[in-house]
Amino acid sequence: MIKSEYIRSLLLKAKKDVKTIVLPEGEDERVLEAAHLVADDKSAKIIVLGNQEKMQKFFADHGWETEGVTFIQPETSPRLAEYVELLYNLRKEKGLTHEEAEKLAQNYNYFGTLMIKSGHADGMVSGANHSTADTVRPALQIIKSAKKGRSVSSFFIMISNGEPYIFTDCGVIINPSDKELADIALDAAETAIQFGIEPNVALLSFSTKGSAKGVEVEKVQQATRMAQEALQTAEYAGKGILIDGELQADAAVCETVAAKKAPNSPVAGKAKVLVFPNLEAGNICYKMLQRLGGCEAYGPILQGLNAPVNDLSRGCFAEDIVGAIAITCIQATK
Repeated sequence: MIKSEYIRSLLLKAKKDVKTIVLPEGEDERVLEAAHLVADDKSAKIIVLGNQEKMQKFFADHGWETEGVTFIQPETSPRLAEYVELLYNLRKEKGLTHEEAEKLAQNYNYFGTLMIKSGHADGMVSGANHSTADTVRPALQIIKSAKKGRSVSSFFIMISNGEPYIFTDCGVIINPSDKELADIALDAAETAIQFGIEPNVALLSFSTKGSAKGVEVEKVQQATRMAQEALQTAEYAGKGILIDGELQADAAVCETVAAKKAPNSPVAGKAKVLVFPNLEAGNICYKMLQRLGGCEAYGPILQGLNAPVNDLSRGCFAEDIVGAIAITCIQATK
């Protein structure tokens, strides 16, 4: 039984358009338990990569049905040669040799990403035993950015007192430029819409509307202007997105504080999407809220890719993986 009401709502939504999600870490019992929970719920079809014999034995030992779950051992897969050629053709101009492609395609994160590129899966969740870089690198090389000239970033879905928020970027871009920060805000607004969250976007700072000075504040101010200008284009017309900054965190989420610090802001006091000025601030904030504030945290989830490939914390539980799978299914729904 999944405890999170929010994740249960996403799983219910995922059942309306069942997707196929690949999990490349079949050696991990948490991953296998998550695969069982999702397949048993019939909210997604699951492909698990690993030693077929060991994975099937684990399911049998627990009395779990394997309906809705496919076990694949990349080294012996009949599709391996197909994926090697695909990877080679995608990366040969970058200097990748055929021999290197043969080796890389057997890396489970690369194999899973190639499954998505080939249309054999809709998304991937990894990171229980791998770094963010190990998960993200194949996605950037194979799936690539959905919009030319725009960086791929990440977000967390944070649940506080039953309310979902988007926190971004807490996992990928260390010190975004003003342009990157504007792009992050715009991508996060569309992410919010995708998950039924109001796209009220606050670009955060230690300053509210000029209450403090410095290059850090100026970066957020410029990013806000760039994002607001982009909202005037046809791409964002009619989406109901509101973006404002620079705002301190309390002014962004607390109506009483907003009334004093930013009374004319259309976002202050009701922000649901919080854009951090750098990864340091975002990463610290989400971890503190998760560990000391009791918030649910799901991510880092990548945004801006052509297809969803998502990361896990190495300290995750099976239910966290289920949550990431549910989120990936929603992202894969066009």
